[in-house]
Amino acid sequence: MYSMPKSPAVILVIDDDALTLTGVATSLNASGYECYGARDTEAAMKAARRMKLDLIICDVNIGGESGLDLCRELQQQNDNLDTPLLFVSSHQAPDIIRRTHDAGGVYYLRKPFDPEVLIELVGKALWMPHLVKSRMNRIEPARPLRPAGLGRSRTEATTPEFMR
Repeated sequence: MYSMPKSPAVILVIDDDALTLTGVATSLNASGYECYGARDTEAAMKAARRMKLDLIICDVNIGGESGLDLCRELQQQNDNLDTPLLFVSSHQAPDIIRRTHDAGGVYYLRKPFDPEVLIELVGKALWMPHLVKSRMNRIEPARPLRPAGLGRSRTEATTPEFMR
């Protein structure tokens, strides 16, 4: 049986706006997450190479560069392929939700946003079923169902060897 991971989720926040970056990081840290910030693509790539990320929060536009393209590249770094993406933006492009979804985004949040909504979406993104098992396996090794050294269970004792 597995227990819940004891270490906080590692989140990379990418935004070229220092105020937004600070606000997001403050909200995440206050909620118990381990948060790292990057203000440009170079810093984001460096962070993704150094650590295994549990979530990436990225602005759609990073200093004139595409945050969508950046996140595709980040997922190729350090086995971050299953890392969920949450995109944020203040732009009102008519197809922005479709484009963020096509880029692998699980959620899109329009700026300015309520910090409570951000925390709720982060929690949902981290608890996507295929990620829960991956995160638990990475952080908490599998434990035997019963302590070593105990005799066989009643089921094992009555189940033929070929059926076990």
